[in-house]
Amino acid sequence: MTFGDLFERAARYDVDEDAVRAALVDRRSDGDGETNENDAEDGEEATHDASSSDRDPSPARVVADADVLAADLLVGGPARDALDALRSHSWTALVASDPLLDDAESVIASLADAALAADWRTAIEAWRVPIAHPADDHPALASAYRGAAMQVVSLDPSLTGPRAAAGLRDRLPVSVREPRAFAVVFSPAKLYPEAVGGEYPGPDRDPRSMAPLRSDGDQHG
Repeated sequence: MTFGDLFERAARYDVDEDAVRAALVDRRSDGDGETNENDAEDGEEATHDASSSDRDPSPARVVADADVLAADLLVGGPARDALDALRSHSWTALVASDPLLDDAESVIASLADAALAADWRTAIEAWRVPIAHPADDHPALASAYRGAAMQVVSLDPSLTGPRAAAGLRDRLPVSVREPRAFAVVFSPAKLYPEAVGGEYPGPDRDPRSMAPLRSDGDQHG
């Protein structure tokens, strides 16, 4: 089951970003049905109580929060554009813990159907770089901290708001951006010399099938 197949199946559902955000709030709610900017600080502080990865932080390692993962499948638009940039390059990494994928799978099942959610989980498991973190940590921030990812993509204003961003910059080498903003700043051409070395050759993987692209002139930037 490829991502292209999953996107075709998901297209019959009428889902927007607001629905995805609301479903994730419900999933992660502590009972009051709301989140706030302190969630980012609380989650970040918990990550510092655990040992981090011994890998050096890298901007080529990226965490997509559960709302972005679900929106990539069910909505498309900026979320899909953001993840297509990663799917198109084998030298980048999508870092995600099991709790993060659990959240996304739950959102997909609630807004679409359980079979689609299960097939999506199989596809995303084959792609993501797994990371473990304490159960009480914020899944996206902890995945970034313990997975040496320097970038988080999220639809959650409690993570992308100015107050949260300022607090994170003081403690973690991570930037949290909405998908549209991430697409603007994430430049494979600029990252390649540092992450791999040499001249950037362009995308090397089909973002729908995750299969290598043939260097026969059919590649496109």
